[in-house]
Amino acid sequence: MTYRSITALKRDQSTCRACFEAGYPLESLPVIAPGSGQRAYLFGQAPGVVEGEERRPWRGRAGKTLRRWLDLDESSFYAAFYCASVTRCYPGRPASGRGDRTPTTEEQRLCERWRDEELRLLKPSLVVTVGGLAARRLLGVRSVGESVGVRYELDGAVAIPLPHPSGASSWLNLAENRARVADAVELIHAELARR
Repeated sequence: MTYRSITALKRDQSTCRACFEAGYPLESLPVIAPGSGQRAYLFGQAPGVVEGEERRPWRGRAGKTLRRWLDLDESSFYAAFYCASVTRCYPGRPASGRGDRTPTTEEQRLCERWRDEELRLLKPSLVVTVGGLAARRLLGVRSVGESVGVRYELDGAVAIPLPHPSGASSWLNLAENRARVADAVELIHAELARR
């Protein structure tokens, strides 16, 4: 389905149950980006438990870390970025009980239509991917580690990957990797200033 506006897309997205109907054990309804008119698109993996409860993106600990990296308060963050993710519902815990379950390839495919329509309608000038899954799905990179701090082109937009701010990975324990995040944030701020 092709949408004429972000408002219409969000209306339908808010009631989407495609993954649930396909038999996936989701733990929330879709998490919807607040606001409209943003020219930057932030693309993560999937909502966490707090986001699933509140149905608003980047509300938990990882969101606070991300906003700290970007040096943006909450209202400035949501005004700058249309927040989306590979899948739109909190996927629940994995069998191990540790962290959040990574959405299956089929769940990712079922949610692609939302991303494709958002990018078509918004025509963002800046795309920021957050985490490895988002960078692989949108930019085709092999590893988020090798792509942090690199500037990509994506259908006329600048794309800049960031690692996931959850703290689950030890990648950020190395000083050189934290420096790469700082470089990526500098690129992001430069692009935001051009808008």
